[in-house]
Amino acid sequence: MNLQGLDYNSQRPQLLMPEYGREVQKMVDHAISLPTKEERLRCARAIIRLMESKNPQPRSTVDYEHMLWDHLYIISRRQLDIDWPYDVSTAEQIHNRPQPMARPVEGHHPRHYGRLLEETFERLKQMPAGAERDALVNYTANQMKRNLMAWGHGAAGDETVAADLERFTDGAIHLDLSKFKFERFVPTVNGGATGKKRKRIRSIDH
Repeated sequence: MNLQGLDYNSQRPQLLMPEYGREVQKMVDHAISLPTKEERLRCARAIIRLMESKNPQPRSTVDYEHMLWDHLYIISRRQLDIDWPYDVSTAEQIHNRPQPMARPVEGHHPRHYGRLLEETFERLKQMPAGAERDALVNYTANQMKRNLMAWGHGAAGDETVAADLERFTDGAIHLDLSKFKFERFVPTVNGGATGKKRKRIRSIDH
C-alpha cells in the first residue's frame, strides 16, 4: 500500500553510517551545498558536536576527535570541500574487512605433542646419524607416547608414534619397531590417581 505523504526508510537513500542517524546525514548534505568554505567548515564543526553526542566515547580515547572527522568524511561521500583539521585520506579503511588468517596445514602441526617436542622434531631433521641422534630419537619417541597416553584418549599405539615421528621429521627419522623397545608406561588420569584411588592402592599393598 502506498499512502501519499508517508516517508519510508526503505525508500530513502542508504546511510553510510547508520549509527549517527538520518538527521546527521541531512545536515552533512546541507553543509555540502553551502557556497563558501568558511560556511561549510562552520557547519561541519556543528555537525561534529552533534556526532559527539551520538557517539559518546570517553574523550580520553586516542584520536577520538580525529575519528569523528573521519566519520564525517565518510558520511559526506568525500564531497564536503573544506580545510579538514585532520588527515582523512585513510578514513574509508574502517570499512575494509580484515584479511582472513591462513589456516594451518592439516596434519602438519603436532599440537598434541607440545612445543618442546615440536622443536625436537626440527632438531632431528638437521642431526647427522649417530649415537647422539639415536639417544634423542629414543627420548623423543618415548615422550611422544607419554603425551599420547595423557591426551590421545587411547590412541597411543607404537605404530602411531612411529608414523608421527617420521611425518613430523619429514622422513628423516624412521623408527624400526622390530628393534625399538618403548619404556613401560602406567596410564594416569588427570595427572595421577585421585585420593580415593590412592587409599585403595595403599590398602591393596598392605
